[in-house]
Amino acid sequence: MDYYRTFMHHFWSESIWLPPNTSWADISPEANKDINHTNPRHLIYPIPMAFGMLLLRYVLEKYWFAPVGKSLGIKYNRPKKPPSIPALENAYEISKRWKHKQIQGLAKQLDMSERQVERWLRLRKGQNKPSTLTKFCENSWRCVYYIFSFTYGLVTLWDKPWLWNINECWTKFPHQSVTSDIWWYYMISMSFYWSLCVSQFFDVKRKDFWQMFIHHIATIVLMCLSWIVNVFRIGTLVLVVHDAADILLEAAKMAKYSGYQKVCDFIFAVFTVLWIVTRIGIFPFWIIRNSSIDAPKIVPMFPAYYIFNSLLILLLILHMFWTYLILKIAYNSVNAGQMEGDIRSSSDDYSVDSNESNNIRNQENDNK
Repeated sequence: MDYYRTFMHHFWSESIWLPPNTSWADISPEANKDINHTNPRHLIYPIPMAFGMLLLRYVLEKYWFAPVGKSLGIKYNRPKKPPSIPALENAYEISKRWKHKQIQGLAKQLDMSERQVERWLRLRKGQNKPSTLTKFCENSWRCVYYIFSFTYGLVTLWDKPWLWNINECWTKFPHQSVTSDIWWYYMISMSFYWSLCVSQFFDVKRKDFWQMFIHHIATIVLMCLSWIVNVFRIGTLVLVVHDAADILLEAAKMAKYSGYQKVCDFIFAVFTVLWIVTRIGIFPFWIIRNSSIDAPKIVPMFPAYYIFNSLLILLLILHMFWTYLILKIAYNSVNAGQMEGDIRSSSDDYSVDSNESNNIRNQENDNK
């Protein structure tokens, strides 16, 4: 216990987290009746709110998104189960990537043809693939949330001076009052990212699973620290910039799963432009530039400043990674004449080698 207290004392040192000549008592909620400082104890609220958000998502997906998806002709196609063959199941649990030599060995061991083993593997892999309706419901939930979050954030920030003059983020810092609408904006946003950290493990598995997980954790850490140190103004700008393009991304996926390819292509094109403008333009050249260049001219620097900036740069690196994927999809879409794939498509971890893939295609052609 003594080691823990010593560690926490040094970790939360005022010389690290606060500007010079400022103490934790100076920015406590009770420090000044005229200034409503943020309360670090309120950071516990988003955790139970996250479970409430998961419950809301379940209700909306079951009673709204799924019926809408079905009305659009999206079906829940339950994957066909392969026959129960313990030897193949054991081999699948050990390795989900089967080479042609392994297929030959299993076929010989079980007195089966290679095509029978390949068909079993194809059906077994199909058990891990979510239905189109499931993916449609997931995207619908995120689209609805981002519409709400972006709208609420924009309405909340519209009369705030720092939306129009970003230098106001540092005026009188750290003695800035948090209003009730900003409080709710922060709490709801954090609860959403906490819910994503949970739901990500049972949602549709994506290729960028760990990148997204790092993104969620970095966002939560950044929001928590900015709340504790009272740097919430710059945090609200980061949130509203992030939500803008996400609406169109989820809408494009919904259109694709619904069979409206031309609508999907149009939305994706607009999304690509908006993503680049907000994530590669506004975010680094407005927000990060201000926190890196302008802020030191307004407030005295302190070590936590570098922590915040490092987290912002980490988010920017993730944005650059996703921008590469987006432009790759856009390039392939232009060549194909329509959007193909999904920049966060289902993982390809269960793929087999090229020889097996060719054999499976040949088998399907024979069956036709």
